[in-house]
Amino acid sequence: MSKTLALTEQLIALDSVTPEDKGCQNTLIALLEPLGFICETIQSGEVTNLWARKGSTQPLLVFAGHTDVVPTGPVEQWQSAPFAPTHRDGKLFGRGAADMKTSVAAFVVACEEFIAEQPDHNGSIGFLITSDEEGPATDGTVIVCNLLKERGEQIDYCIVGEPTSVDLLGDTIKNGRRGTMSGKLTIKGVQGHIAYPQLAKNPIHLAAPAMAELVAEVWDQGNDYYLPTSWQMSNIHGGTGASNVIPGEVVIDFNFRFCTASTAEGLQQRVHAILDSHQLDYALKWTVGGHPFLTPKGELSEALAAAIKAETGLDTELSTTGGTSDGRFIAKICQQVIEFGPPNASIHKIDEHIELRFIDPLKNIYRRTLENLLT
Repeated sequence: MSKTLALTEQLIALDSVTPEDKGCQNTLIALLEPLGFICETIQSGEVTNLWARKGSTQPLLVFAGHTDVVPTGPVEQWQSAPFAPTHRDGKLFGRGAADMKTSVAAFVVACEEFIAEQPDHNGSIGFLITSDEEGPATDGTVIVCNLLKERGEQIDYCIVGEPTSVDLLGDTIKNGRRGTMSGKLTIKGVQGHIAYPQLAKNPIHLAAPAMAELVAEVWDQGNDYYLPTSWQMSNIHGGTGASNVIPGEVVIDFNFRFCTASTAEGLQQRVHAILDSHQLDYALKWTVGGHPFLTPKGELSEALAAAIKAETGLDTELSTTGGTSDGRFIAKICQQVIEFGPPNASIHKIDEHIELRFIDPLKNIYRRTLENLLT
């Protein structure tokens, strides 16, 4: 059994459902300290974070990831126990196999091999690991990033081990992610008997023209890396449940997935302008879940693409699709952030898995990237 596979299985066996770490990071520390890493555990609430660094010179290449996993869902629906790593049909099954304990294991073994081959390598290597990526993400990577900023520690390159590949290992890497911003809109009317509409004020009717305008609005054109910003309604709540009562208010939940062509503030202003133009009596609560980030083609993406090509023969594709990640926090203190990991088709699902044939090549790609940047 390869070292990467063995470490992956060791991590999967620890039931680190967010925000629990369950000893995963101590397992990593035991491997990193003999390699010369200075390891620091940063506790915040229930969350365990690890900052580890080897070297004091630039450039600093950081591997970032998380040890927490999402809940298993109905255990009886799994073909094998979710925290008992199991081989079947050429795959390794277990919660976290794809998202993202294999990547974390591959980080560590890649560094072991690189340091053994290049003990006097250039620059420094770091690890930023959290147990709060799958949860609210308020006590995890953002806490460490703020601490590093206060200390003046500069990260030059960061590889986040999120599962980015689609069909084959290395076919896709993420050089950015869209921002996410939600709104809870309450449009007020006057409740009344449906037979006497002149004595009431139907907020659903009042809302409809404004919602149609918001649906039709072109928020931006996107750019070379991003599709245009999208606005979608997710929930509409109105009415008392009775068929003969005009409701007093309607509540509409919506979400923006926005690119770097727009800002959260600018989008908010435009929504308010549309609502105001319809002379609505409304209240609107905003929640910004994450701002977009973008790493244009550069040293890190080229080094990683070259490593993928050398290991797999594939020409990787840059992509900014998908949800948010901790890359949004790291991008505030690091200009070059790229996400790369195994295929993502099974993440968060029952019977999550990774194909065994991808595990050692993933480690090799990380090692080759170290060679491309630090030698």
